[in-house]
Amino acid sequence: MKKLFLLISITTLAFGSCREKKTETKEVIREVQVEAETPKDKEGILERTAKEVDKEVNQEIDKKIDEIGNDK
Repeated sequence: MKKLFLLISITTLAFGSCREKKTETKEVIREVQVEAETPKDKEGILERTAKEVDKEVNQEIDKKIDEIGNDK
């Protein structure tokens, strides 16, 4: 009797633990609109540096022209 009870309890545990557990999952999809910033300067570092140098040179040239113009 004890052996039968032991056998039934072991088989119950074996079949009971092998059951497939179903978990419900919910898939949520949300669309988000993202505004990408458009870069104003699509130039490289060399082009930007050249513009700064040109600006400084132009300022110096303008100063020299003003000095020459004031000599008259």
